[in-house]
Amino acid sequence: MPRTLRGACTAGLVSAALLVASAQGLTGQQSGLKLYISADMEGVVGAVTGDQLGPTGFEYGRFRQFMTNEVLAAIRGARAAGVTEILISDSHGNGENLLIERLPADVMVVRSWPRPLMMMEGIDSTFDAAILIGYHAGTTYMEGVRAHTMSSARLADVRLNGLSVPEAGVSAGIAGHFGVPVVMISGDDAAVAEAQGIIGNIEGAVVKWNYGFHSAKTLTPDAAYELIEQKTRAALERLDEFEPHVVRTPVTLDIRFKSYRPSEVLAYLPIVSRPDAHSIRYVADHMLAVSKFIEFVMTYSVGLEP
Repeated sequence: MPRTLRGACTAGLVSAALLVASAQGLTGQQSGLKLYISADMEGVVGAVTGDQLGPTGFEYGRFRQFMTNEVLAAIRGARAAGVTEILISDSHGNGENLLIERLPADVMVVRSWPRPLMMMEGIDSTFDAAILIGYHAGTTYMEGVRAHTMSSARLADVRLNGLSVPEAGVSAGIAGHFGVPVVMISGDDAAVAEAQGIIGNIEGAVVKWNYGFHSAKTLTPDAAYELIEQKTRAALERLDEFEPHVVRTPVTLDIRFKSYRPSEVLAYLPIVSRPDAHSIRYVADHMLAVSKFIEFVMTYSVGLEP
């Protein structure tokens, strides 16, 4: 090849590389990403008791703002990493916690219950990643502020294929069914450690350190928002390093109740077995069926009827 032509080709390749670098950014930014955000509340900065977590709590109004601000921080980090489309799931309590008027006009929000995919409703294979904001440890974990799985009042254990899982594990399994990796979680130190032990080396934003079920050392809100923004951006800028959390199929779901009566009645269903007085077992083809079954167990009552 003549030197002049070779030089022109080299220059063209360099220009193309610069264009790619410009599009992605020097820190790994990608463009056109689609993100799913699932937001709970027990893991929000400063939250330690029921005073912050439900409409009857005297601090609930303030903590709705903190929860919303943590989601906004995640959105800022996501935008900086190239995310252009976002769906947010309001996944705590009544599902009506986020102050939606404070969210950007170009995001969408899933609210209230019931939902077939629970805390991950609306996710599908078109998403590039999912993050979990304000999550908490599971009911069998030895530590964690407000540690529980689905219901602190009703359930003593939830297992997938024999492994006790927190809500983060269930959410990651639902995302994994669609090939979507969970890449970041925020919450207390126990929630982050438990999730990383199950899902893998995802980014973790620790906004408080648990002393007990109702006590913690906590960051201030502004410090938590900055950390969540940084961790969200860091996760999405190394998106290629993550794998979806795929639960082996068929999936054996074990639910253990604190009372034996729910297991007694649910075992009337031919698809349910009862390994012991307090537990039921359901074997599903995939995580979507598991999610629908859990939602049925946690939602159905005769009070739904007119």
